[in-house]
Amino acid sequence: MSTSLLYHGFGLEGYEYMRTEYVKGKVVFHLRQDPGRWRCSECGSREVVCRGRVERSFKTVPIGSKPVCLVLPVQRVECRACGKVRQVKIDFAEKRRTYTRSFERYALELSRYMTIRDVAFHLKISWDVIKEIEKRHLQRKYSRPKLGKLRRIAVDEISVGRGHRYLTVVLDLESGAVVFVGQGKGTNALVPFWKRLRRSKAKIEAVAMDMGPAYITAVRKHVPAAAIVFDHFHIIKLFNEKLSDLRRELYHEVKDKLQKDVLKGSRWLLMKNPENLDETRDEPKRLKEALKLNEPLATAYYMKEDLRQLWSQPDKETAEAFLEDWISRARASGIRILMCFAITLAGHRTGILAYYDYRISTGPLEGFNNKIKTMQRQAYGFRDSEFFTLKIYALHEKKYALVG
Repeated sequence: MSTSLLYHGFGLEGYEYMRTEYVKGKVVFHLRQDPGRWRCSECGSREVVCRGRVERSFKTVPIGSKPVCLVLPVQRVECRACGKVRQVKIDFAEKRRTYTRSFERYALELSRYMTIRDVAFHLKISWDVIKEIEKRHLQRKYSRPKLGKLRRIAVDEISVGRGHRYLTVVLDLESGAVVFVGQGKGTNALVPFWKRLRRSKAKIEAVAMDMGPAYITAVRKHVPAAAIVFDHFHIIKLFNEKLSDLRRELYHEVKDKLQKDVLKGSRWLLMKNPENLDETRDEPKRLKEALKLNEPLATAYYMKEDLRQLWSQPDKETAEAFLEDWISRARASGIRILMCFAITLAGHRTGILAYYDYRISTGPLEGFNNKIKTMQRQAYGFRDSEFFTLKIYALHEKKYALVG
């Protein structure tokens, strides 16, 4: 071992190698700081007088599977320039840390591919130390996402735990990064976001969201110039809920046991897209039988499939004509759920057709929500809500490899 190796192998400059010990499976390097580098840690003056020393130990990057410690007598000095008595500055570690900067960087690199527990086990250190290293890194890099360049965003809520725990997430649709995470759901969860957005002076062009009245009111109040684009996924999801209600009503009205059995097993078949029906399980055949037994159910189902074509029209004018025709047919059907849904679509036609001005949706945010849930499952939950929020802000940089 040499002083040169300390510099090239561990990045230590201005420290002299003294000796090596092997204690309980650890490699311990004893160092000494060059007295010519002693400075006052307050003012940086060289005019200092020794006032004792204290021996400190720092964890650094391991050698193979062996933990490595650096033991350094840290000098205490009195500054003649400012009169302060302080320990000299340690170049290779942050204040009040028991590990080196290189150890911190190594732990962060491992955290990109391993869980906190795995990193702690590999480095033979407490898991909460690794967590605090990662948390400080995330705070430095992601605690205040920049909002000035936001143009198109998506807003949605996600369930993150038992007891109806929700988070409201705002996604930048251009960069794919989460720019805000609010506790709870509804307008109150977005209050801090609107304050920061106003200070950033961002010019929001369009907002993708569902047809919830709370979000509509909030967007119109805080970004009145932005176009509201209602997400087609949520519209079809809402129609599926109405279709499920109709099937339930018809099930209770039917007296014949055979018809009841057919209707009972058709709920998920009605909600599936036709191309997703599993032929190996006779799902197309079972759906056809259910529709054949009941005309209102068949009408509602085929109207749903027809509505899906709204978002594949060549231009906005054609889409508007298509929507008006669908609303007219739904009102004339005499089926209560279709008539009610036609009123809903008519009241939100501007936001529905805005898709042809800004072709955005909450689809990327739905995919991001799946990443959040995957991260939760991998960690078996998060007890620190701030750490969880920071992990969400950094999640867009995480890559998932398909293996097997």
